Amino acid sequence: FNPTWGAFNTRLRPTPGNHEYMTRGAAGYFDYFADLAGPRRRGYYSFDYGGWHFISLNSNIDVSAQSPQYRWLIEDLARSRQTLCTIAYWHHPLFSSGLHGNNPKMAPFFAAAQKAGVDIILNGHDHIYERFAPQTAEAVADPVGGVRQFVIGTGGAPTYPFRIVKPNSEVRNNNSHGVVRFSLSPGNYSWRYEAIAGSRFSDAGSGQCHP
Repeated sequence: FNPTWGAFNTRLRPTPGNHEYMTRGAAGYFDYFADLAGPRRRGYYSFDYGGWHFISLNSNIDVSAQSPQYRWLIEDLARSRQTLCTIAYWHHPLFSSGLHGNNPKMAPFFAAAQKAGVDIILNGHDHIYERFAPQTAEAVADPVGGVRQFVIGTGGAPTYPFRIVKPNSEVRNNNSHGVVRFSLSPGNYSWRYEAIAGSRFSDAGSGQCHP
């Protein structure tokens, strides 16, 4: 990681994945990112930038509605209500049509985010690209008050097959590697999948933040 993406460390705001916890307590992750990974090695934090509020969560630890992280999330969402647009990101997706499928343990976090007006949720874990239409934590399409979720696991590892296509899945791909570039403005956003050379897959679009 360090010889490539490490060059951008001053701009990175990470979130831990399950592989980080193959080392006890994700020690390598927290030692490497230090304060960028949030306070007290807990792996969750938030910040504001460019008129947006960003929330990085740790889906590898207790994510129940009784957990300290959930209580922190509720308080953070309450404090940031005046911020127009919000992105939340964590590793394990609530919804995915990929090999791992849905991860129901993240439902309380998704529901809290949707209730508070979060606009975008970013996840990984499944080695696919998938974009969902705005929806609730119960997988009910809600173009007005729902959250648009992306699963972006195309960073370089071998891709996974799709299993059961989940409701509200709009775009799926598992034969391309790349990243997603988000352009964030006050009140609106756009995205574009940036594939590696030789890939013909693309996905782009735009949306408005919740009022």
